[in-house]
Amino acid sequence: MADRVLFLSWGAPIAGREERSVEVFNDALGYYGRLQQEGRIERFDVALFGAHAGINGYMVLHGSHDQLDAVEEDGEFRDITTAAALVVSDLDITEGVTDAGIAAEMERYQAQTARVG
Repeated sequence: MADRVLFLSWGAPIAGREERSVEVFNDALGYYGRLQQEGRIERFDVALFGAHAGINGYMVLHGSHDQLDAVEEDGEFRDITTAAALVVSDLDITEGVTDAGIAAEMERYQAQTARVG
């Protein structure tokens, strides 16, 4: 079961690069679909938002820490994220915990808050 996520979000396309941003988006969808089919990630989710939101959309890859580390080092992932950075504003990539990983992180947090006093 996935206990980690790789969260990728972005803002508006850069003016004049809208067509290329659609190509990069589709490349990412195809790549993440292949990763899922090959068992290299558990699954992925996609959301798009209206122009009034702080972000225009996100993709979340679900997997283990090892799986997501391997994805981040994969050349195709790095090519897609480099291409995305050239066509959208505010690209952000963050790793986090989910599902079973939440309990361990909250336990760690509670142990540390007890030390704050």
